[in-house]
Amino acid sequence: MRHAAIRRGAKRAGMKLQGLRKQGGVMLLEALVAILIFSIGIIAVMGMQAVSITQVSQSKYRADAAYLANQLIGLMWVADKTQLATFASAGGARATWDATVASTLPQGTSNVVVVGQSVTVTVSWRMPDDVVTHRYVAVANLNGMN
Repeated sequence: MRHAAIRRGAKRAGMKLQGLRKQGGVMLLEALVAILIFSIGIIAVMGMQAVSITQVSQSKYRADAAYLANQLIGLMWVADKTQLATFASAGGARATWDATVASTLPQGTSNVVVVGQSVTVTVSWRMPDDVVTHRYVAVANLNGMN
């Protein structure tokens, strides 16, 4: 009897060992799933970084366009009222400013419309890999000029 009890106990212990052997790869599988989730997280962070760099560069160009438009309006403000129409042509009084727009912004161009003392300055630029042409428009009314 005693031997039969020992055999039953050994048989139960063997079953437990077999159960542990069946679950032996679960820890490896859990580690692989954890590595997969971590890798997806790292790829998402890299994607957000790329989008962030693009947005910062676009923001810089918008700020540059606003500065350039306001710079020309400032030049027009100190100019004589009779010379205001000369800023509407591409050369002449604004030739240096046009060169600055072209060198500051990628594919930068400008357009100035003068109607009386109302001025509309449009600065356009286009990124090399972008299909959209971006525009900044500044409108000023130059009342009180000489």
